[in-house]
Amino acid sequence: MYPAPGTSRTTRTTRTSKPAALAAAVALLAGLTLWTLAPGTARAASVVLEAESAANTGGAAVAADHAGYTGTGFVGGFTDGNKGAAKTSFTVQAATAGTATLAVRYANGTGSAKTLTLLVNGVAAGQVTLPATANWDTWATVRQDVTLNSGANTVAYAFTAADSGNVNLDSLTATTGTTGTPAPGGTLEAETAALSGGAAVAADHAGYTGTGFVGGYTDGNKGTARTAFAVTSATAGSGTADIRYANGTGSAKTLTLLVNGAAAGQVTLPATANWDTWATVRQPVTYAAGSNTLALAFTAADSGNVNLDSLTPTTPAGSTAPTDPGTPGADLPYTGYEAEAGTTNGTVLTPDRTYLAVASEASGRSAVELTRTGQYVEITLTAPADAINLRYSLPDSADGTGQDATLSAYADGQALGSLHLTSRYAWVYGAYPYTNNPADGQPHRFFDETRATLGRTLPAGTVLRFQKDAADTAASYTLDLVEAEQAGAAGTLPAGYVSAADLGVTPGTQDVTAALNSALTTARNQGKGLFLPAGTYVVSDHVDLSGAKLRGAGVWYTVLRGTGLKGGLYGTGGTSTVEDLAIDGQNTVRDDANGQAGIEGDFGTGSVIRNVWIRHTKVGLWINAPTKGLQATGLRIRDTYADGVNLHGAVDSTVVSDSSIRGTGDDALAMWSDGAAVTNSAFRHNTVQLPTLANGAAVYGGSGNSVEDNLISDTVTAGAGITVSSRFGQPFTGTTTVSGNLLRRTGSLEVNWNSRLGAIWIYADQSDLTRPVVLNDNTVQDSTYSALLLSWQKQVADLRVDGLVIDRTGHHGIEVNAGGQGTFANTRISGTADAPLNVAGGFTVQRGTGNTGW
Repeated sequence: MYPAPGTSRTTRTTRTSKPAALAAAVALLAGLTLWTLAPGTARAASVVLEAESAANTGGAAVAADHAGYTGTGFVGGFTDGNKGAAKTSFTVQAATAGTATLAVRYANGTGSAKTLTLLVNGVAAGQVTLPATANWDTWATVRQDVTLNSGANTVAYAFTAADSGNVNLDSLTATTGTTGTPAPGGTLEAETAALSGGAAVAADHAGYTGTGFVGGYTDGNKGTARTAFAVTSATAGSGTADIRYANGTGSAKTLTLLVNGAAAGQVTLPATANWDTWATVRQPVTYAAGSNTLALAFTAADSGNVNLDSLTPTTPAGSTAPTDPGTPGADLPYTGYEAEAGTTNGTVLTPDRTYLAVASEASGRSAVELTRTGQYVEITLTAPADAINLRYSLPDSADGTGQDATLSAYADGQALGSLHLTSRYAWVYGAYPYTNNPADGQPHRFFDETRATLGRTLPAGTVLRFQKDAADTAASYTLDLVEAEQAGAAGTLPAGYVSAADLGVTPGTQDVTAALNSALTTARNQGKGLFLPAGTYVVSDHVDLSGAKLRGAGVWYTVLRGTGLKGGLYGTGGTSTVEDLAIDGQNTVRDDANGQAGIEGDFGTGSVIRNVWIRHTKVGLWINAPTKGLQATGLRIRDTYADGVNLHGAVDSTVVSDSSIRGTGDDALAMWSDGAAVTNSAFRHNTVQLPTLANGAAVYGGSGNSVEDNLISDTVTAGAGITVSSRFGQPFTGTTTVSGNLLRRTGSLEVNWNSRLGAIWIYADQSDLTRPVVLNDNTVQDSTYSALLLSWQKQVADLRVDGLVIDRTGHHGIEVNAGGQGTFANTRISGTADAPLNVAGGFTVQRGTGNTGW
């Protein structure tokens, strides 16, 4: 949904006279998020508990006389007069028994480290050292790993007779369900680092990650023991390093952090409950661009006598793989690895969000370029895999039709064979809707994806290498991310289905469109579904669905491959089911009039689309009225030339969930009330990455619709992470809800307007937004411009914001250029480049409770 200024909306739609879908691939497809878990795997769950809402006893009391706290206040009273008595107790719920991480946020303006005792269910779990902060308005966080019971747990911070107290407590962040979770992709295991001076690998205590930990920081090695880690940073600047350690001595110990050979401060490592209990401390680091060495040394000034498990660096570019945020995003059966977080001798691209820059279209805004024979990227599998998917960019050919090339792959040094790559579905030029002619300039759409099954299962710990060998002849290979999964065996004929092979439909190079339409009719008349065995089936036009069931052998095995701009599935009413197959279009440019969607049309009442992989089509899903109650889940939509999903017109009670959408040429997820309202529909628990034009998710008119619990990252141009907009379609007639979403590096420049769009954009354009727009519990991280933007010439009459967290922006926290009014509660803003709040246009801000930072 992106008409450029001066372009009519009619010519910008993707509706054709008989819309449709297309295609499939077995040799090259794609799919991932930056982090993923297999369905059914319990995720770590995090909750922030405010100290002022906890049980405070023994003189501990709520206060608000220092700035910078979250919530409505903090807890003081940990003074010498209350020594032995003051206590703050939190109730922490854990779904299962096991390890949890507690992060206490505190202020300590005394000038020296102070201590409290951590009690878990009434039992002391160690003394917590709280290093001095710059002043009483400056807050810091200290982490501790503990063991919790299933259900309710009491976690208390007490000023015992053995403690020095005299601190303020702001909040506790409890992360439960962490047992057995792999370390983040950017974590560096100490046992694989460079060890010297007596530091040595050990494994005689439990709870470590990787294959062991590093000990040897004993008094006999004082002045010599050292563990050195190699860290690559795309840019110079400030970052952090999280150090995971165990200290069972009963008192705080120290090591010295060396950054590129220079001392960067003494690191205090508070005591842990025992040697099998691990904690994490965070240390600020100033990184140089390129290679860095971070070392933890037992100098003559240190007390040592600790064990080291790992170090997790966060560089100025944020080049480590993001950790699982908990609720937002899709549950999908693959694990993703960022190329720039791996090991490489290639060139790590400097992060860039500038439109038309290659890095701007890479996840995390960075990738790795290989230009010379022998250059490679390596990643280490954290879970078993027998199939991989690679997102990459090759140079285009001089005539714009693309070129093919191979790239060599290895597992633990053994050749896996060559991956087959192409640039024919990437690279477009000129003005919207773009061409394949390089002479038109402004090249973009740089990336595509390829996939391969490996024929064997690679265990966790396998090192995968992608390398430019002599036979790999492209001038450059830009690698963005790798996804790995277990594809499993191909499905066989299920009960209640008839095989397409028995009805004259066989895979191969022949066009089976007519035969497949006939087979669907026959199966439906028999009261059965149609099963498509493993293979690639060529289709040259719509495959019509009307109350049909169509099932493949799995997304890695059954492929519908389009022809030119055509091919795909088209609903004509009735209740249909589509599942377990891939659609591989052959579109190479956007053609709204002639191109077909992957799946399109009217799907009646109660249809299901499940476990379908779509790429290289005009649109992924284009759902028309009078569809009602459609459930679309487990989708992987890749590299479409227009929208990923569009609910169009009077679509009702339709949910798109647990799907991954990446690299779309227009809105990744859109509800468009064109001619009639989309009602009571939802985009829920999806992972959206890198729409190269327009928004991550958009609601254009309608009533009762919601965008819930999605993870959206890296919008490229002319769009927000999420927009609620009257730019297209009918006016809003009911409440629109945006809740529980996590937005990373979203918002972008609209180059035609020279306008800086926010991560969340409420856009009153063609008509006033008179109905409620509700924003609840959304988090915006590292927004390119303002986190929340309200514009433009019309009224935003009833905005309701509660629980909005804004963490780092390139412009304002909240920016308003519209009339109307809104209420704001529990809205926390930090790290803005410009004023946290900038209001124009006569908009009235009504402040509720719990707001901080603005």
